[in-house]
Amino acid sequence: ANARLRLMVPVTLLIIFLLLYITFRRFDEALLLMATLPLALSGGIWLLYLMNFNLSVATGIGLIALAGVAAEFGVVMLLYLRQALDARHSDMTSLNPADLDDAIREGALLRVRPKAMTVAVILAGLLPILLGEGTGSEIMSRIAAPMVGGMITAPLLSMLVVPTAYRLLYRARQR
Repeated sequence: ANARLRLMVPVTLLIIFLLLYITFRRFDEALLLMATLPLALSGGIWLLYLMNFNLSVATGIGLIALAGVAAEFGVVMLLYLRQALDARHSDMTSLNPADLDDAIREGALLRVRPKAMTVAVILAGLLPILLGEGTGSEIMSRIAAPMVGGMITAPLLSMLVVPTAYRLLYRARQR
């Protein structure tokens, strides 16, 4: 099972990258979101450490699920940022730094409430699984732990790091 997991994690990451590339049709934007995944996964890894869970097939499945959710958070954020930028300059002229900052702030702020609601629902569903006792709870808690830990870092990352990194990427493209 561990050997299969060692194969499936890179394959999963490659599939995520290809889907991001197909979605955005830009290598740099897909790479930006892929670069944020390790930071998003750090919360899950820290909770595994704090709960004294070893890496196993169950925790690997939880980390894969967390990577998918974190990628989805980043995709939606990037779509909102692009939409806000497109609304600011439909005539394809370059934006000045103040307008760029306003557009990115506007796009990011539109995601705060939906992101908070999504995280709250995920945590409400996973906390009973993480803290539950009884038959099968040992395995299920190891699947849920990375997701719960990642629901701290992944939303913060998509709300703070992705807009900032996208601003840097956009400015580099303009030069």
